[in-house]
Amino acid sequence: MPLDTTQQMLIEQRVANDAKSPLIAYLLLLFVGGFGAHRFYLGHTGSAVLMLVLWLVGWVTLPIMVGIVPLVLVGVWVFVDLFLVPGMVARDKDRVRRLMRGELERAAGAPSAVALSQPA
Repeated sequence: MPLDTTQQMLIEQRVANDAKSPLIAYLLLLFVGGFGAHRFYLGHTGSAVLMLVLWLVGWVTLPIMVGIVPLVLVGVWVFVDLFLVPGMVARDKDRVRRLMRGELERAAGAPSAVALSQPA
């Protein structure tokens, strides 16, 4: 079912309010990127945990010179994420759009309270 203009505006307003901010994602990436905080924020929990574990293992094993490998991997990962964050934010906006569209379609398909209260 196509949505009217008011419903589309409602969806876009909800996207603007509920979607993740690219500014916050970049700030998290720049200041605590090694912890994977930006990935936690954007909902990529599995890869965020892996990044955090690599970072911790790297620092714990750094005195025996093994830790340099995981720390370099995390550094490369953070650098690559500089370019991936816009796509992650866009996917989050699409997710919010789909949820809102589904809510509006379910609400339109359900009988209203006024229709149910009228005698047949």
